[in-house]
Amino acid sequence: MGKDERPLLSRTDALSQGYTDDELRRFCASGRLVRVRAGVYGLPRLIAELDAVAKHRLAVHATIAALDSRAAISHASAAVMWDLPLWATSLRLVHLTISKSSGGGKSNRRHVHCAPFDDDEVTTVGELLVSTVVRTVVDLARTLPFEQAVVVGDAAMRKYNVTTAELLGALDRWPRRPGAVAARRAIEFMDGRSESVGESRSRVRFYLAGITPDLQFDVHDEAGKFLGRTDFCDDDAGVLGEFDGESKYGRLLLPGQDPGSVVFDEKVREDTLRETGAEVVRWIWKELDEFAVVEARWRRALARARSAPTPRWRR
Repeated sequence: MGKDERPLLSRTDALSQGYTDDELRRFCASGRLVRVRAGVYGLPRLIAELDAVAKHRLAVHATIAALDSRAAISHASAAVMWDLPLWATSLRLVHLTISKSSGGGKSNRRHVHCAPFDDDEVTTVGELLVSTVVRTVVDLARTLPFEQAVVVGDAAMRKYNVTTAELLGALDRWPRRPGAVAARRAIEFMDGRSESVGESRSRVRFYLAGITPDLQFDVHDEAGKFLGRTDFCDDDAGVLGEFDGESKYGRLLLPGQDPGSVVFDEKVREDTLRETGAEVVRWIWKELDEFAVVEARWRRALARARSAPTPRWRR
């Protein structure tokens, strides 16, 4: 298709550049183009390089380009447009909401929700009409399982300073919509102090196990020197918790720094925390799906800490 290296090309744009429908069909047959949606084509090489989230973002643009009605991108698709993380949430369908009582439904490419929305519940992202961050989180809290809803809600609070009051207000605006009870439970549990999907999932798993550690705990020695911040903490018992995810070490990596040195620095930090007398419990991503192992590790640490001298730290 020449010099245009955009991953998407609409039929309208192609025709305006002098191509014909017959040429577009031949390009698709030869593999030079792929048909993404009706009237929307993509460059195979560029699309193949994209991850699932980026491909979904393209699917959103392609779907909207093919629609005549005024529809807002919503639910998981809106989360993608707001760059909010989704865990264990399908991106197979593009989600749209129309403020009508009928006309919704699913196809093999999109899910159209019929639900009222006020003007202040939608906004524009680029040229697209998208549900606001608050409305997006509430829609997902109504429709996703608890853990998945908390993951996206924590991220929205952290990234966009969304508050619990704002979310509950948006929920109460349409009290008769399905999923309100489940949404309220998830919203009241959301906490922007969780810094990653793994930390949000860890927090949910602790909650389901009946454990309620504090989050993002700053540890200082007896002289007041800052020793480090931990993801989780039982301050009374003296137990610190750390979720070890790849994204965490990526955040700690400084320009030009070797990844191995980050791991070494993290080990030194942990040794420093242990020198205060604290118990330090660590876990990794795959253990979130077998959290009984982490729970047992945490409870053993609690038992040891309660029979040991009080840790030599302060907030």
